[in-house]
Amino acid sequence: MKKHLLIAVIAATLLGTLPSARAQWVVVDPTNLIQNALTAIRTLEQINNQIQQLQNEAQMLIHQARNLERLDYNTINRLRSTLATTERLIAQAQGLTYRMAHIDRELDRLYPHEYGTTLSGEQMAQDARERAEYTLDGLHTAMRMQGQVAQNLAADESVLADLVGQSQSAVGALQAMQATNQLLALQAKQSIQVQQLQLTQDRAAALELARQAAATERGREVTRRFLGEGTPYTPHAVSFYGY
Repeated sequence: MKKHLLIAVIAATLLGTLPSARAQWVVVDPTNLIQNALTAIRTLEQINNQIQQLQNEAQMLIHQARNLERLDYNTINRLRSTLATTERLIAQAQGLTYRMAHIDRELDRLYPHEYGTTLSGEQMAQDARERAEYTLDGLHTAMRMQGQVAQNLAADESVLADLVGQSQSAVGALQAMQATNQLLALQAKQSIQVQQLQLTQDRAAALELARQAAATERGREVTRRFLGEGTPYTPHAVSFYGY
């Protein structure tokens, strides 16, 4: 409708100028002028469409640039630092260590299935004291691990809050993805920490159970040695003064 109105206005304007053109002996073709005006209008529409297309492409490039913008925030070092504290506690464990070769050797020595006849009572008592120390060391390590994990929770909460803020304020897909990856790293770190805590607790429980089993075997051996290997005493009647 606007295009037709514009054509009519142009035609009326051109026709209104015809008498003056004749007075100056200039021949004007109204049809040609109208056609030229229509061509100019179509050209203008094409230019406008091209401008709009270029604007859309520019906006698309801006969005792509935002999606590819990296997240200038990294919590990996903070996660590693808190995880290293629990790893140090395991490395500092006293008594029965976590090394396989050492565990097998110490179990055979301190937690035997049965005691040999050549083992002295003094040696058995010394082994019992060492087993008790191992149990206390295991409990100590477990309690230290519990305290450290509780302390790490505050740091984990801080990291979680920061990562959630970074994720919510992400300007593009890449930033959101990187924030999500760091959230997954926090979850993995907490899972490892839970496994470490469970490891120390199970170790303490295992040491206590092994101590109880060894104490039972030691008690059996002590009793056997006390009773001896000879013929046990058999009571019988004793007569006094011929009665």
